[in-house]
Amino acid sequence: MTNALLELEDLPPFSRIRPDHVEPAVDLVLAENQQALEALLERQGTPNWDSLMAPLDELRDRLHQVWSPVSHLNAVLNSDALRAAYNACLPKLSAHWTELGQNERLQGAVRALAESPDAVRLEPAQRKALEHNLRDFHLSGVDLPSADKARYKAIMQELAALQSKFEDNVLDATNAWTCQLETDNRLAGLPDSALSVLRQNAERRGLEGWLITLELPSYFPVMSYADDRELRHEVYQAFVTRASDQGPQAGRYDNSEIMERILALRHELAQLLGFANYAERSLATKMASGPAQVLEFLEDLAARSRPQAQREFAELEAFAREQHGIPQLEAWDVGYYTEKLRRQRYDLSQEDLRPYFPETRVLPGLFAVVERLYEVRIQPAPGADLWHPDVRFYELRDATGELRAHFYMDLYARAKKRGGAWMDEYRGRRRSVRGVQTPVAFVTCNFTPPVAGRPALFTHDEVLTLFHELGHALHHMLTRVEYYDVAGINGVEWDAVELPSQFMENWCWEREALDLISGHHETGAPVPDGLYRRMLAARNFQSAMMMARQLELALFDFRLHAEYSPHQGARVLELWRRVREQVAVVPAPAFNRFPNAFSHIFAGGYAAGYYSYKWAEVLSADAFSRFEEEGIFNPATGRDFLRCVLEVGGSRDAMASFVAFRGREPQVEPLLRHSGIAA
Repeated sequence: MTNALLELEDLPPFSRIRPDHVEPAVDLVLAENQQALEALLERQGTPNWDSLMAPLDELRDRLHQVWSPVSHLNAVLNSDALRAAYNACLPKLSAHWTELGQNERLQGAVRALAESPDAVRLEPAQRKALEHNLRDFHLSGVDLPSADKARYKAIMQELAALQSKFEDNVLDATNAWTCQLETDNRLAGLPDSALSVLRQNAERRGLEGWLITLELPSYFPVMSYADDRELRHEVYQAFVTRASDQGPQAGRYDNSEIMERILALRHELAQLLGFANYAERSLATKMASGPAQVLEFLEDLAARSRPQAQREFAELEAFAREQHGIPQLEAWDVGYYTEKLRRQRYDLSQEDLRPYFPETRVLPGLFAVVERLYEVRIQPAPGADLWHPDVRFYELRDATGELRAHFYMDLYARAKKRGGAWMDEYRGRRRSVRGVQTPVAFVTCNFTPPVAGRPALFTHDEVLTLFHELGHALHHMLTRVEYYDVAGINGVEWDAVELPSQFMENWCWEREALDLISGHHETGAPVPDGLYRRMLAARNFQSAMMMARQLELALFDFRLHAEYSPHQGARVLELWRRVREQVAVVPAPAFNRFPNAFSHIFAGGYAAGYYSYKWAEVLSADAFSRFEEEGIFNPATGRDFLRCVLEVGGSRDAMASFVAFRGREPQVEPLLRHSGIAA
């Protein structure tokens, strides 16, 4: 049969990729790559870059370009058949990458090149790539005895399957729960935009009335605006018990045993490699020097922000008690009374801003901001085969007209699509015998879709998310590095990878940029000055509470991996509650099982690394402070950030890139100032 995954020329033919293509394509490419690797090693005399690393990059890139569309479709257009094909390939891919990392002949050839007289004549990016390769051989267990190598391989295969199952359970639990309301009496308080989404949810499933789901464009409005307290309780409980032993689907998709097993395997893996725990193993590829530095960083931020967070929550409790007769503020009340207090204090809610952020203004405005910062143009591009009618495809060209990259955008929430927002790559920049390969990225979000014939109207929070994810994509797309391992986001220390994304969010608050990305969806009028002033005044409303929440997640994740004991097990909920006692201020009911759906650390790349968000936020706030000093659209400052950070990717240490841009090492004060927290 013809196989769309084996016919890749430039871009994936998404409409022709079928689940039964997946395993045969992966099997064939794995077999061909293995044969090519053996032939490559057989003919190595004294290795040089062109005889060893360039063909090795070619093999890895071919496999990535076959697997990336499959992995992407599994996240954005999930089906039982595709999921089965995807999961069938995970152990094969895990085995392949482990065997590659444990190939002693390949390690020897890379080391010989790194230590050869020719190495000093290599570009810095090439030397950094060799350095990363040699580090990663060690982290793949190449130095282990044969029995330990086999155990490492088995652990990696089991982890790949467990992490995928964790994500599947979260997706299935999210999709499985709905609440149909045939009348709108319980929906009092919801704005028209939210009611339209709930009605559209019902219509798309052939149902009458309104349908609440656990997708964020449905969940958040209910928690923020529904006057019916019992409805908020019901929806909250369904959301925070997903994939657990509690709530309306108790035990059906329970991730509890999967979490225990994942943590046990990670700990065993770390110890095989000579680390005391998985937190130490995680930091081997990060900026932080060791667990003590991470914990000191998080606990220092907690000490600075928690007193203010406690005051903020006490104010909310007093407001709910004194003005609304709520003697005890529960978790499902927090969002609702937060909105009411914001409205009272600042005469502002997210809904007031939504009409000013139609997608028809936000996207062109976002692209205009990028153009002014980096002298590049983004415009729609023809010829791409798309996986869904909502998806768009763009090209990015620089001031000379040179094509620098392409990217896809998939913005709206829908059933069978993984929650959250992310950037991923289909193809990276790389020099090959065919020339320099153009990067291609995926930008995926779960925003409120268009309803009732109007363009999608975004909240300001959704606009922030869109800027964040395009920041990641720009890091991938604007690199000038031409070597696979260190181009774009590749090779960047994980606790610095959020710098370009969080950095982009700052422009969403600046009047000069806001005028580019906003305009009333009916009149085109800009955000009025009074509304803008209220927006700025409310920017740091409950910012310390939000800081405390992020620190809670970061400390929980890091301690979970640093303190794991094989004798006692993971004690996931026990540790989560202990961390909450240390830093949290918002109550969590006994039935809350947030960790069971914490995909970032159990299924994503953030295990013992969730602290990276705060770590990189220090970098991004300090980097933006230079724009505050020199002008937010100062072309020289924008060129410096492009040259010092985005273009160099992982070809040098992140600290060196930051210092090259800022002229000094990072300081925490800009983050505290931006967050409205006293330094």
